[in-house]
Amino acid sequence: MRAPVAYFFFPHRGGARAAPHAAQMLGDLGAKVIKVEHPEGGDESRGWGPPFAGPDHDISTYFLAANRNKQSIAVDLKSEEGRRLIERLVRQSDVLIENFRTGVLDRLGFSVERLHELNPRLVVLSITGFGHDGPEGGRPGYDQIAQGEAGLMSLTGPSPDEPYRVGASIADLLAGIHGAYGVVAALYERERTGKGEVVRTSLLAAVTGVHSYHGTAWTVGGQVPVAGGNHHASIAPYGAFHCADGMLQIAAANDVQWRKVATLLDIDPDDAKYATNRQRFAHRDELIGEMEKALGRHGRGHWLAALAELGVPAGAIRTLDEVYAWEQTRSQGLVVEVDHPVLGPIELPGPPLRFDGAEPFEHTAPPALGQDGEAVLSWLAERER
Repeated sequence: MRAPVAYFFFPHRGGARAAPHAAQMLGDLGAKVIKVEHPEGGDESRGWGPPFAGPDHDISTYFLAANRNKQSIAVDLKSEEGRRLIERLVRQSDVLIENFRTGVLDRLGFSVERLHELNPRLVVLSITGFGHDGPEGGRPGYDQIAQGEAGLMSLTGPSPDEPYRVGASIADLLAGIHGAYGVVAALYERERTGKGEVVRTSLLAAVTGVHSYHGTAWTVGGQVPVAGGNHHASIAPYGAFHCADGMLQIAAANDVQWRKVATLLDIDPDDAKYATNRQRFAHRDELIGEMEKALGRHGRGHWLAALAELGVPAGAIRTLDEVYAWEQTRSQGLVVEVDHPVLGPIELPGPPLRFDGAEPFEHTAPPALGQDGEAVLSWLAERER
């Protein structure tokens, strides 16, 4: 795999997770990622917590989650010396990722036109809150604001009257994922044209882009989806159910699976109320009640074993400590160990991609602020020869 050089800005006092996540994904693919930070404090997320780690409790675990496989260089973008260094980096890089508010990069003297004057092959990824243009294109955006504005919170929670945010920073993370695959596509296109292009996405676009069947429920079906708790908006039974010692999840996505579940729980699968998915969904509350009455006879382990034997999709609801201790998680490379200069060996969530036949990738720890300044300058000097 040809590894591009990914170089990205991170605005001082303007924290977001989308651009760091996109750059981390490229780093996982082997890119050289140079993280440009302000000398005073650096990436805002370095101060986000708790929890914090280290002997002085000053290392943010939030920062550690999005910055593996990167180098850090401290640059004051408003100084003449800093701008000259940015110009050198632009000339020698394949990709620039930025998550400034619309217009900030222009005011710093690095408009798209200027960037492509310096390096016509440069791919620019720009991630904003609500898009770079349009009537509200200049709005700042943080994850939870975007979750609300883009409708996700209206779909999440126990009822339409209690909208919930998704527990993870899903708008930021999705924008980073979309941005990273946009960069890869632009690099591929550059092989044909010889020119770099601008890739744009936003938190609004990222969330709207995963509305999926909720979106078509309105655009085609004329129905506004609402939060339905832990049960599917179109399929029954499909959701979380109480049993004797807690909760488990069952997903009977077709009539064959439903018949297996019904037989196991001593419910008549041919009852007119439950014979088809449309009928089951129409009587969903009654169906859930009957199922939970039967599930109450035994604990989670009993039912998960029985459902697995029948081939019905089912699962536990794990806490994160259980997820990272789970051998299946570790077998998929979803936990990686890195050697941190202060914390020593630590485990981080790993990348979600695997490539058959590829050599194991050696990940590096998230950097201290400016720790790679000399190494980056040396690399630049070598490239400029």
